[in-house]
Amino acid sequence: MNLVVNGDAESGPGGSSQPVGSLVGWKIAEGAPALIAYSLGGGYPGPKDPGPALRGSRFFSGGNSPKTVLVQDVVLPTDGIDTGNVRYEIVGWLGGYATQEDGVRLSVEFRNAKGTPLALSVLGPVTAGERGNRTGLFERRESAAVPPGARVARVRLVFTRTGSGTSNDGYADGISLTLTTQGAAK
Repeated sequence: MNLVVNGDAESGPGGSSQPVGSLVGWKIAEGAPALIAYSLGGGYPGPKDPGPALRGSRFFSGGNSPKTVLVQDVVLPTDGIDTGNVRYEIVGWLGGYATQEDGVRLSVEFRNAKGTPLALSVLGPVTAGERGNRTGLFERRESAAVPPGARVARVRLVFTRTGSGTSNDGYADGISLTLTTQGAAK
């Protein structure tokens, strides 16, 4: 089960390139994100561009801010966490526009009950070269053991505009965090 709320950008306002003031499940820590419809056109990723096979109707973008940061704190189930036998997998479809280097970084930081960081995984950004200078989103994933004592997983999306223009063309979709214990999904 995906522990990230609205990791697919389907809930709440949006659908255009206009920034939104709030996001279901996410705190906007900086900037002004947009939830863009795959059907919008205008150079944004469309249904035929690289991306999730089972994509919904929208994806996240950095909106029009040079830097946009979205944060979600996921409270972890405590059963089995401290045994060291629980693994996590963080997955995200990350991308950008054509030859531009605007991008997005996805991270998950595990923290103990006092908020002290215990472990960190970072995915992306996916460079223009890695995308073959194409507009689109490409899957990135990482898996490791959840550190014993972890109580919260802080999921962050950081969209960064590196070039000129007004759009922050870092794109993300299909953000998920799952836990498994001895091969069984949690």
